[in-house]
Amino acid sequence: MKLSTKGRYAVTAMMEVALRANKGPITLADISVTQGISNSYLEQLFSQLRRHGLVKGVRGPRGGYSLAKDINEITIADIISAVDDKTKAVNADAEAEANTKKAPSLTDEMWQRLSKQLYEFLSGLTLADYVEQSNVTSISPNSAQSIPQQHH
Repeated sequence: MKLSTKGRYAVTAMMEVALRANKGPITLADISVTQGISNSYLEQLFSQLRRHGLVKGVRGPRGGYSLAKDINEITIADIISAVDDKTKAVNADAEAEANTKKAPSLTDEMWQRLSKQLYEFLSGLTLADYVEQSNVTSISPNSAQSIPQQHH
């Protein structure tokens, strides 16, 4: 698994959707303003997120995007894998190399193990793990807006 800018932006945008879930669907324009990510880039990301069943789109005047699954069911690894084609390519390359008769080098083995551990770690983290923290005041340092504190 590779951590790319694309994956980071997708996680940031999904956190925004999760935080605003109680207010209904959120538009890409709203995410663009609050997170400083271009609208056209968000369109590309959300197309992939929708295709992987992580968000659903609502058309119309009160339209936008909302989570397609419960906040506890969406892992950070799910989000990154949905938008980063290289993740699939790296995993496929690792499997193909494991099936060849050539012995992997020490560095190949190390990177494969690191990639696997990273994927396993991120698979254990859900959006809920971060969004439901009471001490969070913004999604990212670039956020134009702070998060209103939720009272439980």
